[in-house]
Formats: sequence, C-alpha cells, structure tokens
Amino acid sequence: MLGKENKKIVNNTETAESTDKYLAIDEIRWDTIVMKDSWLRAIIKCSWLNIDLKNSQEEQIVADKYARILNSLDFPIQILVRSTNLDLSDYLDYVKKNINKIDNEVLKWQWEQYFDFLNKLNQSQWFLFTKEFYVIIPYYWLDENKRIRESQFTKFISALSNTQSAESIANNLRTLYKNKKHLNQRCALLQNGLQWLWLEAKKLWFEEIVGLLFEVYNPLAIKKQSKVVIN
Repeated sequence: MLGKENKKIVNNTETAESTDKYLAIDEIRWDTIVMKDSWLRAIIKCSWLNIDLKNSQEEQIVADKYARILNSLDFPIQILVRSTNLDLSDYLDYVKKNINKIDNEVLKWQWEQYFDFLNKLNQSQWFLFTKEFYVIIPYYWLDENKRIRESQFTKFISALSNTQSAESIANNLRTLYKNKKHLNQRCALLQNGLQWLWLEAKKLWFEEIVGLLFEVYNPLAIKKQSKVVIN
C-alpha cells in the first residue's frame, strides 16, 4: 500500500516538472522574472483600500489620485486580483492558547464558543476567502518593433535551445544586471505612487515569486499535500 502511494507522488512530480517546459518563464533571478522572449517582470504586492467606507468626497480624492498615478506611467502594467482560501489556523492557535489564561468562567465559556465557531468555519473548505492584489511590471530592453518583427520560429528555437557558451552566459548576466536597474526604477515609481494612495507596496523576492506561481498553477496542491503528510 505504501509503495502505491509513493508511486502516485512520483508520477505527480514528473508531471509538474514536464509542464515547466510549456511555461513562458525562463528563470527567476533575485526579485526578477526572466521570460523566454527576453522580457523582464517584477511583481509588487499591494494592500487594499475599502472605498465603500469613505464618504463621497474621500472617494473622489482616491479616484483622482488613482487616475494621476496611472497617467504618470509611461509603461504598461498588469493588475492581478486573486481570491484565495483564508486559513485561520494561526489565529485559532493564538485564541486557544489565551483562553486558558481567562479566570472568569462566563467569559471563558464565551471565548470557547467563539473558538468552536471559527474552527468549524476554518475546517469548511472554500468557505472563507481573502483577496490579494498584485501589480506586474514589465521591461524589455530591445526595440519594440524589432521584437515584433522577430519570427515566431526563431523565438521557438531559442526557447528550446539548452546549449550556451560561457561567453554567452556572461553577456546575458551583464545585460540582466544593466536592464534590471531600469525595471527597478519603474518599480520604485509605482511603489511611491501607491504609497501616496495610502497603500503598502512590497516587491516580491525569489521565494515569494516561486510560492505565488506555484499557488497559481497548483491551487489545490498545498491542501492535498497537507492531507498526505497528516495521514
């Protein structure tokens, strides 16, 4: 029985590795995504602002500032909004730990009822959701028209090629260092604009980018893996 389960896990791993060949991502270096067509990408995670809680004047101020930020950009951006399952496990551990410190029996009983209610919600899959907001910023250092004129066959062959000389690799790294500065300037410009809108903006690093991409392409993998480990 254990052998069968191990075989299933190996097969899932092989499938995941083979799908990487069909992704548009070539590699991830530091806080930058390098695409197969030589585009660079950076991802900024943003906090959110509930505009429904503001009066009409404040809503207009927020809308005007948002319009100014977009109009100040001379490059395209992509806004990603994700709805993900909200895990209350950490909060439940915190509540349970502090319930035992309550001396008042009535208050303790109320907190125990509150804990049971949240625990039932947390155990119900896809019942609690939270939203995450991201901004994807691109940068391409060659002439845009030249990139468009490049044949699709040439892009396909270059993407499949795994043989590169040491000199070619060194040149690619130098180019990446050089043009990463321009991408960082775009990120700083957008981050300043979002902070002006009372939003926290954080640029994702390597581990965070990998985690986000894994969750996007494998939305149920973490839950399934947890069940396997527990059992």
